[in-house]
Amino acid sequence: MACVSLAAGERKMNQLDRFSGNPVAALVREVAAGLVGHERMVERLVIALLAGGHVLLEGPPGIAKTRAVKRLAAHLPGKHARIQCTPDLLPSDLTGTQVFRADTGGFDFVPGPLFHSLVLVDEINRAPPKVQSALLEAMAEHQVTTGGTTRPLPDPFMVVATQNPIEHEGTFPLPEAQMDRFLLHLFLDMPDARAERAILDLVEAETMAPATAIEAVIADADIHAARRAVAGVHLAPALKDFIVRLVMATRAGGDVADRIEHPVSPRGTLALAAAARARAWLHGRDHALPEDVEDLAEDALAHRLVPNWQATSEGWNGRGLIAEILRKVRPW
Repeated sequence: MACVSLAAGERKMNQLDRFSGNPVAALVREVAAGLVGHERMVERLVIALLAGGHVLLEGPPGIAKTRAVKRLAAHLPGKHARIQCTPDLLPSDLTGTQVFRADTGGFDFVPGPLFHSLVLVDEINRAPPKVQSALLEAMAEHQVTTGGTTRPLPDPFMVVATQNPIEHEGTFPLPEAQMDRFLLHLFLDMPDARAERAILDLVEAETMAPATAIEAVIADADIHAARRAVAGVHLAPALKDFIVRLVMATRAGGDVADRIEHPVSPRGTLALAAAARARAWLHGRDHALPEDVEDLAEDALAHRLVPNWQATSEGWNGRGLIAEILRKVRPW
């Protein structure tokens, strides 16, 4: 996914100006203000927040994946945590553990970083499988079970994970079941020359200017209200049929089924519909359009399918297959 041009970013901000009184629009503007060429990533993060989902960011180091999530966290209410994954990480490092208190002679539960509203899981593919599986219950059920006790997580609760695609030594690829828990999976590329210069100017300006405290621009009540509004965005029957036809194209008898080992599950259908509603609402509409579905299809569906060996040998990946489906399956 190429970085969005600065002009495209300005157009995106202009589209949101008509919602200047909307705290979500303010959130988008504030997060994007400290980034260059990543308006698309900011939009995807906010879409996931509105849809109650999680995001996996994948790209080479140094392109502001962590910076973007930290800026989002700084403008959100509640507490936030960052987990730097390493091969020696334990599940209890995420979920928390029982600690003996000598003064009482009993055990108290000390919550881990998962008990925060926004959790950044940096380099998730460096975490061992047991740690990755510990995330599964939290992401799917918004709860954690430790010591036989199930404890709810904050509401809202969101996980944003990052991974580096160019370094594989000492990593543990995420299994399909874990990948399927992410609402969206974004691929990020290096910036172009113009964006690179803008990054240099931005960092230089930040170095010269005194640091100021960043405050939340949105409250929990605003997030819940926005989610209710997103849930009310209309999906026309024909648009629902379009989403279903995209997903069915990955299954037996579909347009590219002969290249797919494992097709997209119904969770993909629900994810694409929810993300399309959120995108439509962000663009000021009370109804979703085919452009919402087409814009989000690769990010919502590609990581949920597995190409077969023949397709892989021919250079196909999940995103390429979804792009091929979009060329063949039209909205009407």
